[in-house]
Amino acid sequence: QVQLVESGGGLVQAGDSLRLSCAASGRTVSSYAMGWFRQGPGMERELVAAISRSGYTKYYEDSVKGRFTISRDNAKNTLSLQMNSLKPEDTAVYYCAASSALGYKGYEYPYWGQGTQVTVSS
Repeated sequence: QVQLVESGGGLVQAGDSLRLSCAASGRTVSSYAMGWFRQGPGMERELVAAISRSGYTKYYEDSVKGRFTISRDNAKNTLSLQMNSLKPEDTAVYYCAASSALGYKGYEYPYWGQGTQVTVSS
C-alpha cells in the first residue's frame, strides 16, 4: 500500500510554468511505476506522463511533449511534474497514481492521490 498526496496546483496565466509534486507514504515510490493523470471539466481522465519503476522509461502524452517533464526524487519519496508553457487546455485536476508497472490507462493504476487543481487562463 502507498498513500499519495498531490500539491503545487494553482491559477496561472498561459505561458507560465508550474511544478506539481506528489508525496508518498507507506511505501517508497521507487517500488512503483508512477503516472500523472488529468481530468478536465466534462472530460475523461487521461494519462499525461508516466515513469517506469526503473526510471529508464518515460511517457508523455503528445500534447505535453516538450513542455512537461516527469521526474522522481527517491531520497524524498516524491514524484514531480514540471509544466512549462502552460496552455488553457491544460486546465484540469491533476492526479498522481502508482502502479506495479508503467501503464497508459487509469484502471492500470491501483493507487491514487486526491488531485490538485491547475487552472490556466489566457
